[in-house]
Amino acid sequence: MRQRTRRRRGAALLTAAVAASLAAAGCAAGPAAEDDGRSPKPVRSTGAAPASGPVLAVKVDNVRAARPQTGLETADVVYAEPVEAGLSRLMAVYATELPESVGPVRSARESDLELLGQFDRPTLAFSGAQSRLLPLIDKAPLHAEPPDEDSEAYVRDEDRQAPHNLYLWPSRLLPEPAGRAALTTGFTYGRAPAGGRAESSRTVRYPSASFTFTWSESRDRWLVAMDGAPATAADGGQLAPATVVVQHVKVRESDFRDFRGSNSPYVESVGSGRAEVLRDGRSYDARWKRGSAGDGTTFTTGDGSPLNFATGQVWVVFDGRS
Repeated sequence: MRQRTRRRRGAALLTAAVAASLAAAGCAAGPAAEDDGRSPKPVRSTGAAPASGPVLAVKVDNVRAARPQTGLETADVVYAEPVEAGLSRLMAVYATELPESVGPVRSARESDLELLGQFDRPTLAFSGAQSRLLPLIDKAPLHAEPPDEDSEAYVRDEDRQAPHNLYLWPSRLLPEPAGRAALTTGFTYGRAPAGGRAESSRTVRYPSASFTFTWSESRDRWLVAMDGAPATAADGGQLAPATVVVQHVKVRESDFRDFRGSNSPYVESVGSGRAEVLRDGRSYDARWKRGSAGDGTTFTTGDGSPLNFATGQVWVVFDGRS
């Protein structure tokens, strides 16, 4: 009861106070077009080994003023998704290690709830949401953790301009990492499949954002660039996942609009389609499938065999182009 009361108190505060600062970035949520009351009700898949706790998912700002971000290099999985005005936002998922801090933290979107259905009661850290989305977040099978007036888990960096200056201290939300068993993404890891094609660089473009992944033989990783510039961590090192997935999905209009009247894109992460899996300097054509919001996503080769990822961090970039 205390958590629910705190969430509602924090939601009311953020709806009024954070909306103005979000507007400065041009990608804030505002009044909804309509609310049909839908909320995902995932059915959990069985058979996974028990985990020690929930994964932590953090919505991370990804406009130029938000960079360099903090804590992304520690995430097990980073999802890149389209938002209003053709921009992008990130969701960082932590299970095996919790960084000292993560941020800048930004607001949630409707399709985040479907994406997070694959995990068992995940903790979602976000800076707020548009007012008509808040009831759906409250109903969703997750632990919502926005900042509120008595929160000790968030801090503002006075050297940065709002709204790109809100940071999370994960250890104040979770006592310890959940453990690898909590990563119920459906991904498999191991030896690379036969075939594929040599790939030195791959770019995914949104209307107002881009992601480029360039293979580094010396690091045995894909170096990340965003909007044409190297994506670095706060300590200066370039972000470098072991596996990159370009997942081709349907992106439709949601029931929500931002304060400018722009529709919030909805990424349909349940379904099936094609994908490209980048690992070890090669690109592999794949098929992805996710049967329900409670399932992870499987990636298979042309003969239906699981397509293994390289051990290490995974970036999944949702691409709405056919």
